[in-house]
Amino acid sequence: MIQKIIENILDENFIYGFADLNGLLLPKFSDFSYGVSIGRKLDDKIIDLIEDGPTFEYLEHYNFINSELAKVTQLISNELNKANISNLVVSPTISVLSEGYKGFIDNLTYEISHKLIATRAGLGWIGKTDLLVTKRFGPRLRLASLLLREKPEFINKPINKSRCGKCSICVEKCPAQAANGILWNVNIYRDMFFDAHKCKENCSKISQKNLNEKHLICGICISVCPVGKSST
Repeated sequence: MIQKIIENILDENFIYGFADLNGLLLPKFSDFSYGVSIGRKLDDKIIDLIEDGPTFEYLEHYNFINSELAKVTQLISNELNKANISNLVVSPTISVLSEGYKGFIDNLTYEISHKLIATRAGLGWIGKTDLLVTKRFGPRLRLASLLLREKPEFINKPINKSRCGKCSICVEKCPAQAANGILWNVNIYRDMFFDAHKCKENCSKISQKNLNEKHLICGICISVCPVGKSST
């Protein structure tokens, strides 16, 4: 039932997977033991043109994809509710440094991690610059999630370690020098391989320079990653 509802709504620009989240969420979400990770592909032409940080086209596209993901995820939620399947929507994360997100700005984490759900759902792994790298789209996507009380028809096999190997293109191209090249696995905390504060500070500066407004987007590591490039 859950899978059919999702497949009736998503098209070829999306990927999704089901995750077992038992014991992985904060106590306030303990009623939800399962999750759905949903990814929407970013446009290759726009991403390929990112060389020195975010462009106006990328910012517009980024916000459009976030809006589309939010609408699609809410549509899935509505259909699940009609089928009496309890769920909770986790909307795409935002990029603007606004007063309403001081909790995130303080520790650079959210209460529910889209990337956690995505790796548990087998969609991909965490790259050296803390991107989700998917098997189909590489890092060229945005994420949204739903939490479920009811167990889906099947659970995807989780991905527990990086598949980046010796590739360090994103590390070398990162203008913030935020990554040290250590490979991610489920037992490594983010700060051991990636400095999110350095990334945030650089995103703020580079978006102010390129877009005349402070955002939490850069796009360089997404653009240079060889996984998911249309030419590969």
